[in-house]
Amino acid sequence: MTSLIDVPGRLAQVQERMAAACRLAGRPEDDVRLVAVTKRIKLELVLRACAAGHWDFGENRVGDALDRQAEFATMLQAANLPADQLRWHFIGHLQSRKATAASGRFCLLHGVDSLKLARKLSALAVAENRREPILLEVNAGREPQKNGLDPEQAVDFALEMAACEGLDLRGMMTMAAFDADDSTLRKTFAFLRSLNEDARRQSGLALPELSMGMSGDFEQAIAEGATLVRVGSAIFGPRT
Repeated sequence: MTSLIDVPGRLAQVQERMAAACRLAGRPEDDVRLVAVTKRIKLELVLRACAAGHWDFGENRVGDALDRQAEFATMLQAANLPADQLRWHFIGHLQSRKATAASGRFCLLHGVDSLKLARKLSALAVAENRREPILLEVNAGREPQKNGLDPEQAVDFALEMAACEGLDLRGMMTMAAFDADDSTLRKTFAFLRSLNEDARRQSGLALPELSMGMSGDFEQAIAEGATLVRVGSAIFGPRT
């Protein structure tokens, strides 16, 4: 029933909620970028988002993402939309064995959480004389079922990753508990911000990005300093 989903209207509603959250937090509205999550979303709907002027999209499985990148480029061309404006983010947990496939294929890798993976990405980038933009994934809520670094390790890992040639460490990413109340959400996001600030002070890097907040909690994330929010269902409806 994709024909019934008003992607431009839903996108505008999310953008207005983001703007309102920025105003409430005393932040400029352009402080926060929206990554529209396209995992298992029909590309017809993604095309509607592009037609409405949105160009940042997130996928969480490397193989699926690369297949969809190729198919979507053809769709954009057929629709006379500028493919060079498209920015694909990898927002899932990136396994070391998938590093070669993912390397150089995304504008930002949100899910780097081991030195083994970081060093592999570093070597691949150096071999191609470029830098790989990455975020350090942190399990800020200390949930045993989730990926990400233990918060106690995060700053030390950030310092080691910052020293890896070929990597452009841009900041940190986390996911809050799905059933958390407002206070817990705010504490989780504030905790990641404090870790990123510690890493910034110790590394001397700008570390401008905090990727945190999804459809159910992006307003709390913005209140605590998110610069990237990852929203899927609020824009595209339920996944197929």
